[in-house]
Amino acid sequence: MSAVKWDARNLGPVPHDLAYYSKCMLGGVLACGVTHAGITPLDVAKCNMQVNPQKYNGLIPSLKTLVAEEGSKGIWKGFGPTFVGYSLQGMFKYGLYEVFKDYYMNLAGEELSNKYKPAIWLAGSASAEVFADIALCPLEMAKVKIQTSANGTFPTSFGAAIKEMNRTKLETRFPFGSLVPLWSRQIPYTMAKFFFFEKIVQLFYTHVFTEPKETYNKGTQLGVTFASGYLAGVVCAIVSHPADSLVSQLGKASNKGKSIGQIVGEVGYVGLATKGLGTRVIMIGTLTGFQWWIYDSFKAAMGMGTTGGK
Repeated sequence: MSAVKWDARNLGPVPHDLAYYSKCMLGGVLACGVTHAGITPLDVAKCNMQVNPQKYNGLIPSLKTLVAEEGSKGIWKGFGPTFVGYSLQGMFKYGLYEVFKDYYMNLAGEELSNKYKPAIWLAGSASAEVFADIALCPLEMAKVKIQTSANGTFPTSFGAAIKEMNRTKLETRFPFGSLVPLWSRQIPYTMAKFFFFEKIVQLFYTHVFTEPKETYNKGTQLGVTFASGYLAGVVCAIVSHPADSLVSQLGKASNKGKSIGQIVGEVGYVGLATKGLGTRVIMIGTLTGFQWWIYDSFKAAMGMGTTGGK
């Protein structure tokens, strides 16, 4: 009698079939779309601090300046493309991560998968993010343009902004002009996000909560999820900040037509790595913690179990 073949898709509480992956995609929509849209004011402040640090210096002063000049709606600029763009990105980021992780584990086999788990996490997250960014790029470009344009110089409504970006695509390089900088920001970010999350969860269940994971209630498991997500987010912010600054610089009116190399030369690597970093650390740490918490809460509600473990 032959032994049952090992399959990574059968390792969790439920089989990883099409229904499972589809639910993971929906969880990703909820995790990323809601959280990114909810912190739009922080994003508006951060982007303006990156492209105009003389005027926008610090989170609170930047928010006060935006409200004084544009009213309360000024700090919610770009909400529409943020919500739609990051919902699409989350769908592919989380859903395809589960697909690629299982695929690479099955390619490697049981022994190598257990031995090289971190490599599987990195490869799965990087592969997923390639597709996630293609979906995000046009909406991210519109969002940045809305958020960094001087008041009255560019449409702020979703539909009008997309129409204007398309009309001026020779100048704006819409819809995929920022794809390479986006990949350079998001792929390292997502690799760090998933790697450090999985690793920190593993450490929690190895050194803090030492009983089998399934013996802890959902509240404890989701607490581990949030703490691990927050800590992973801090690392993500630092790793991806230079590329994030570059994406913001590409949306700046005075940089229209300049190459990436020219912009980097003018701003300098130190400027790209530090301007707005404190705000982004707070923003991304909180964002990542809540994203993982929402995602795992949804998975738990669907009977799919929380992510990670020993």
